[in-house]
Amino acid sequence: MDIDAFAAAHQPSWDRLEELVRRRGSLSGPEVDELVELYQRTATHLSIVRSGTDRLLVGRLSALVARARSAVTGAHTPAWREFARFFTVSFPVVAYRARWWWAGTALAFLAVSLVLGAWVAGDPAVQSAIATPEQIKQLVERDFADYYSEHPATAFAGQVWINNAWVSMTVIASSVLLGLPIPYVLWQNALNVGVTGGLMASRDRLDIFFGLITPHGLLELTAVFLAAAAGMRLGWTAIDPGPRRRAEALAEQGRAVVSVALGLVVVLLVSGLIEAMVTPSPLPTWARIAIGVVAEGAFLAYVAYFGRRALRAGETGDLERAPDLAPTA
Repeated sequence: MDIDAFAAAHQPSWDRLEELVRRRGSLSGPEVDELVELYQRTATHLSIVRSGTDRLLVGRLSALVARARSAVTGAHTPAWREFARFFTVSFPVVAYRARWWWAGTALAFLAVSLVLGAWVAGDPAVQSAIATPEQIKQLVERDFADYYSEHPATAFAGQVWINNAWVSMTVIASSVLLGLPIPYVLWQNALNVGVTGGLMASRDRLDIFFGLITPHGLLELTAVFLAAAAGMRLGWTAIDPGPRRRAEALAEQGRAVVSVALGLVVVLLVSGLIEAMVTPSPLPTWARIAIGVVAEGAFLAYVAYFGRRALRAGETGDLERAPDLAPTA
């Protein structure tokens, strides 16, 4: 076979294929069909010329076929689109779908904390069993407030972020045990909040307690509640998978829970920054609390808006549904 004559005869189709590959993001339907046809034809040409001695032509066609194959079979979604999809679809829709578990977890936690706080505040015997009067005085007058300002803000923000992320990831990881350890983890946190609040109330320091815990605590606890809700919902899926097969339901819900874990890393970072920079700041108490309320309101509004929109579009938050781009007529 005359390789030069073969190349001259098919050069126009190879040039056309190269042009279509360059413009693959803006092709019309007929052009996509043409791209597929030229790709198949050029792949055949490559198999023919491989038997020849023109290594330069073989290399050129190999590169062209590889690029065309990428265009035909699909290129992965650009990273920025995946990032945007995650924060506008995957994370908020999982949080929104778990809203009743989320709300139930929050109400139960707050109820337990309030009962414990009232019990500790109103019973001196309980206070004595917890600590000595000197230790309680040290806590309410110095230690509680000093905790938020004794370390440099940047280091403290990092420490808080890591600690809160660890608690949330522990809660989510507990879902592999049907979520059974999650109530215990929540109980430990409710116990800490209730006992500390009760001791502060017993010395008429509730203004300091809420003034320091509210700015960051609203968003921080909301993140923990969401992690617990997602984990318990996954555990319940193992018990009641609904109309689908158990393995299929667990796989989908498990991948959706990964969205929560990743999204909460950012939420807890914001909470940690507030705790390190706003909570101990010299701002008036009302201003610090207002910042916390705004951050909490913004997060809930974000979940409600994007989560509801994604749910109406049939999204589940399953990471396997991240789309690939493939040219179609």
